Amino acid sequence: MAVNNGVRAKQMLEARELSHAKRGIGWGLLSGATWGLDGVILGIGTAMAPFTGGASIYAAPLAGACLHDGFAGLWLFFYNLFTGKWREYIRTLATKPGLIVCLAALFGGPIGMAGYVLGINMAGASYALPITAMYPAIGAIMAVFILKERISWRTWLGIVLCITGAIIVGYAPPEGSSPYFHLGIGLSLLACLGWGMEGVLSTYGMDMVDPDIAIGIREAASFVVYFVAILPLAAGLPIFFAAFGTKSLWIVALAGFFGGLSYLAWYRALNMTGVGRAMTFNISYALWGVFWAWLITKTPVTPALLGGAVLIFCGTVLATTNPRELLNLRKR
Repeated sequence: MAVNNGVRAKQMLEARELSHAKRGIGWGLLSGATWGLDGVILGIGTAMAPFTGGASIYAAPLAGACLHDGFAGLWLFFYNLFTGKWREYIRTLATKPGLIVCLAALFGGPIGMAGYVLGINMAGASYALPITAMYPAIGAIMAVFILKERISWRTWLGIVLCITGAIIVGYAPPEGSSPYFHLGIGLSLLACLGWGMEGVLSTYGMDMVDPDIAIGIREAASFVVYFVAILPLAAGLPIFFAAFGTKSLWIVALAGFFGGLSYLAWYRALNMTGVGRAMTFNISYALWGVFWAWLITKTPVTPALLGGAVLIFCGTVLATTNPRELLNLRKR
């Protein structure tokens, strides 16, 4: 009788863990879908006044990136305020892991997010998003030099597929594209470097900080650096202030909401279904971005764009996890 009870208890535990992992996959899919939507909406907002002008081709997109991270940080603060975690902001900032999160934010925000927004502005969301989705593969390469990790043959194969997909996506500009299309592709690669470095640095910090607080600090720190250091240098402050009272501000605020939601869903997926599966479903934004751009802005889906995006997605999956483990939810 005791044996049967033990077996039943084990089965109930496995069923609960399986259900937990399935819900984590749902959160992972939500993180990818909302980040893809974030990019498309942000592209719409920064294509409107006052972001259509500026002292340089960089000023307006950077002002948009600053507002995006500011709104994302604000939405996340309201979320942490509602859940009673807001006091953790000050306590976390007084710790070494909290400072590492801030350092990671410098790479993920002013470098990664700047490249992301400039890439969207110059190349279009449906082209920039697949390129930026390579950041885990870039992070894997950086981990070799910084964390002294080894790269397997599967990871190298994934990296090669990513590079091939990026060449296919960025080789031929679509009809009617910006004259800065290839520069936008290059800046999207800069986003990969920034987000890849952010992932390596946050590996330590995120393990010792509440993820919801870490995300809030990350977005807030990014906003502060943009506002204090980046925008004055790029002559973007006039555009930043001019956005208030315009329709574009609310569109960028909406993008920031989906960006914050994507981060929350991403970290819940990490906790519930494991890093490999969570990352796989998160980077599905490479495909979601193509879909949302087609649905909302009627951006044509060319064979090169779709084929390159699929190659980048498959390559990143190979570079970051064992595909066979994605199908076995019982082994976390």
